[in-house]
Amino acid sequence: MAIHKANVAIGFMVAGAIAVILGLVFTFVGPIIIDDQVVKNTVIDPNNDLTYTTWRDVPVPFFMSVYFFNVLNPDEILKGEKPMLEQRGPYVYRKRIQKDNITFNDNYTVSYMEYRSYYFEPSMSAGNESDIITIPNMLVMAAAVMMENRPIFLRQLVSSTIGYFKEEAFVTKPVGELMWGYESKLVKFLKKYLPDLPLSEKFGLFSEFNNSNTGLFTIGTGKDNIRNVHKVHSWNGLTALPYWRTPQCNMINGTAGQMWPPFMTQESTLPFYSPDACRSLELVYERDGDMQGLPLYRFVAPKTMFANGIDYLPNEGFCPCRQSGLLNVSSCRFGAPMFISQPHFFNGDPKLLDYVNGLNPNKDEHGLFIDIHPLTGVPLNVTIRLQLNLHMKKVTGFTQTGNIAEVVTPMIWFGESGYIDGPILQTFRTNLVVLPLVMEYMQYGFIALGLATILIAAFVYHRERKLMSKASLSSSTVGENQWVSDSEQIKKSDNDTKEKYIMNSEK
Repeated sequence: MAIHKANVAIGFMVAGAIAVILGLVFTFVGPIIIDDQVVKNTVIDPNNDLTYTTWRDVPVPFFMSVYFFNVLNPDEILKGEKPMLEQRGPYVYRKRIQKDNITFNDNYTVSYMEYRSYYFEPSMSAGNESDIITIPNMLVMAAAVMMENRPIFLRQLVSSTIGYFKEEAFVTKPVGELMWGYESKLVKFLKKYLPDLPLSEKFGLFSEFNNSNTGLFTIGTGKDNIRNVHKVHSWNGLTALPYWRTPQCNMINGTAGQMWPPFMTQESTLPFYSPDACRSLELVYERDGDMQGLPLYRFVAPKTMFANGIDYLPNEGFCPCRQSGLLNVSSCRFGAPMFISQPHFFNGDPKLLDYVNGLNPNKDEHGLFIDIHPLTGVPLNVTIRLQLNLHMKKVTGFTQTGNIAEVVTPMIWFGESGYIDGPILQTFRTNLVVLPLVMEYMQYGFIALGLATILIAAFVYHRERKLMSKASLSSSTVGENQWVSDSEQIKKSDNDTKEKYIMNSEK
């Protein structure tokens, strides 16, 4: 019986050793399996039904929140006073994104057009599209600055033409018309006699955004190298931009701004090309975090993003520059004196705040960030905020400009935001959090169970061997005692026989 138990203990020790080996194998093989699944589900491939559909149709709801800077003192500005601004909004629009004209190329790239459309959400807004707002008239003020260095008679002619159509330095319109366009006799006149001018039928700040596309993107599928997935190969057939003064500034870097390659670290950055900003941008790591159990890295805009060429030399190619915090986009806006910044000049030169009243920049309301799941490169939470500004000044010969003091004044800022939620989040958590955790627990469970089995089996084996030794020793002692007893019996028998012989002899 003892021998049987010892053999069973040996069997359990072997089983425990096998369990430990399996656990160690899972420790090394498990991450490889997970990484392989990440690569498989990150590659842009129509055979990956779920991930391909998600990339194509972007099921995550995106919203654009728009804030106008209502001008409170337009008449005083024409006399040289500082603009007094009142922020109005948000006016919230649901954004729908869908890729079309998708073509897979032989060089592991895919080309597509991404279409976007916007739908007003009254329940999420702080006003209606019928709200009346006063902002600088971009048609008039841009024309004045663009004509500044032309002959005086030409400036006067253009100013008289603008005056004939009763266009003034400031325009007061409903939000909906300022956003998506309003009828302008001046625009109709220009389109009739100058048909090559890039003007829409209606003039509005976002008239070119709604029901439009962002251009022809060609990006990597990742089939050749997962590090190339989502990276922009070309935009509208261009591998470099024509807008800026240096090759570095004209580079098209990173992705299209929706997803990034997997396996990120804290040293990673988020480069992406933005057609609306006419350049590549790059966010930097700020901190770790989590979203409903999903680990994330938060990436934010560095202060150097819109710094001028004096404060940050690599940005010299984006000049002519003004104060840091402003990006001059006139070169890609047909010469119009437009500047992009972060809202309320956040991260900009503090002097910018001295030229206007009504601004109060802070990180929580005006900073931009992207929360990325580092293992997959999938954005979990996105908030991009930018501000559109107009350079205004007095231009001799343009009566509409009056005595305006030179200023870059905010007109509008907007934030586009979206985050993963609902069934998509649950699927994401199951595949990328729960299953890896189960595998991790399995590997440690195998190791713990194996070690426990080995220890218990070793104890049982040792105990049974000890019992077997005691039993053997006891059996040996009994045999020796029996031998001694038998010897004494024989000796006693011999003595008795001897005594009987002596007694018989005496008789």
